[in-house]
Amino acid sequence: MHTVGRMMRFLNLQLLRLSWLALIVVLLVHFFLSWGLLALAGEYALVQPDVFFYFYLVTASTVGYGDFSPVTLTGRVLASILLVPGGVVLFAGFIGKLTSVVVNYWRKNVKGRADFSGQLKGHIVILGWHHERTRRMLELIFGDRKRQKRDVVLCAADDMENPMPGQVHFVRSESLTSEDCFTRSALSDADRVIIYGMNDDNTLTVSLAVTGYGTPAHVVSHFESREMADLLSVHAPQVETHANISIEMLVRSSQDPGSSRVQNQLLNTLSGPTQYSMTVPPSFVACRFSTLLQWFKQQHDALLFGVANSATGDDLVLNPDADYPVTPGQILYFMAGQRLHAGEIDWNRIVDASAELA
Repeated sequence: MHTVGRMMRFLNLQLLRLSWLALIVVLLVHFFLSWGLLALAGEYALVQPDVFFYFYLVTASTVGYGDFSPVTLTGRVLASILLVPGGVVLFAGFIGKLTSVVVNYWRKNVKGRADFSGQLKGHIVILGWHHERTRRMLELIFGDRKRQKRDVVLCAADDMENPMPGQVHFVRSESLTSEDCFTRSALSDADRVIIYGMNDDNTLTVSLAVTGYGTPAHVVSHFESREMADLLSVHAPQVETHANISIEMLVRSSQDPGSSRVQNQLLNTLSGPTQYSMTVPPSFVACRFSTLLQWFKQQHDALLFGVANSATGDDLVLNPDADYPVTPGQILYFMAGQRLHAGEIDWNRIVDASAELA
């Protein structure tokens, strides 16, 4: 009995070492060989295509319902020495190999060893891990119910495992500026990049490395000091920088009590109206800001409050004049209960005396 058990384990090990193609070929050979020999043995009821597939499966999986079985002596001998032992070993090898693939994939993602190059496109890459702050960041990203459904890849240089398996992909690298990190996170195919290093120096270094890598993604970097954010803006003006504004919020709340509630609400995607943006489509001609303001409020219960020509730079205009021209390609900033996409706006119905703007 022990000898049989060792033999089964040996065969399973050899099957696990086979490639998927070789394993499938062996399985098919065993399947058709068993079918052909049973047909020659006169097992006509068993060799009907639908019946034999079912019989082979329940036999190889050791379920054995007993509703079909060989009726001839030759058929029983063949089942005993070929079909049952071979089917059981091959079925166990197939399940074992499939389980091994699933477990290895899970381990790679949990341990951060996975390579997403060529697998992901248009996703979000987050470079840096800050426990509760990064968790909160991810909550706000996923809390935007109408956001474009982008995958999220979290990259960290810490000795850690995927903190949110099943929700985010994970890449662990020795450095957030390494080629390995950028390649495995599919940075060149990303749509958004968020950089939040262990400190401002690290954030600056990673930001410069990312821009030097040449990703087409929109890059946002967080700094604690405004000076470091301004320094990055000088060297990489295409990066949107974010500096800690706690002092500004503190002063504003002291001068205008309750202002902190407004700031928190504008940034919180989990409840209530929140700030969003959209790009005016190229098919739109032009109109006055006041016309668009009225349309957004009446048709979508959204408050339009800003216009910009680009995602970065100093061209943002908040609360423009009523006659301020809104043209294709500009970015609109608005507040609404949920995200509005440009495709949801009936731009052709926005009537305005815009001939003089053309």
